[in-house]
Amino acid sequence: MDDILDRARSAVSQRAELPGMSLLEHLEELRRRLIHSAFYLIGGFAIAWAFHDKIYGFMEEPIVYALRRHHLPTQLVIHNPVDGFNMYLKISFMAGCIIASPFILYQVWLFISPGLYQNEKRYVVPFMGATVTLFLAGAYFGFRWVFPGSLDFLFTFSKQFLPLIEINEYTNLFLTVILGLGAAFELPILVFFLSLFGIVSPKFLWKNIRFAVLIIFIFAAIITPTPDPLTMCVFATPLLGLYLISIGVSYSVSPARRRKKKESASA
Repeated sequence: MDDILDRARSAVSQRAELPGMSLLEHLEELRRRLIHSAFYLIGGFAIAWAFHDKIYGFMEEPIVYALRRHHLPTQLVIHNPVDGFNMYLKISFMAGCIIASPFILYQVWLFISPGLYQNEKRYVVPFMGATVTLFLAGAYFGFRWVFPGSLDFLFTFSKQFLPLIEINEYTNLFLTVILGLGAAFELPILVFFLSLFGIVSPKFLWKNIRFAVLIIFIFAAIITPTPDPLTMCVFATPLLGLYLISIGVSYSVSPARRRKKKESASA
């Protein structure tokens, strides 16, 4: 932990040498980016609300498929009249966040870019593309394989019962799994920034890989909808692969490697 804090302090001190803005200018810039992000979020919500029925139909596919496989009723239930409306608001908001996320990420980049060196600003296009692609890959992995497989496993123990699945409970479970995996697939992006600012290094990541494996399995155990070890391993395996990829990402952008390359080029 002390090593990480020292790296963070060193990165901050190096950035402080860059010509920058005053505190008031930073706050004004932050306010501007937050306002722009809010407008994009409102626009994304409006688009998602216009298609809320189709979005719910898309979300309902895994549970309907699993119920039909086990010859169970496919109708989900509500407990009070406002449940349906609240559910549509929730999924429209989450879908709106996903729709607006590329534009919000660009606002984040505009805010932090003044603190980057000129050669580091070229990462904006890979950053945007990789962030969106990794999130969608994680969400698709959960929607296509993990979530349906988990539901199918659970319903094998429910054939003697009549399921009354409440829509808000199902929605919460769906969002936890799908968005959790989408966020988890952003690990290389997180490591990219930590390495770019010199807070972590490839050596540090490799040295502490055993702790990373433990954290990944704990995270998988939290978001997995079933208690069986097999499903937890299905969650954890791609995350372990992403961690190894993250070590390569860290190596490619680490300040020590870039300094060495610069020195060899000038020699």
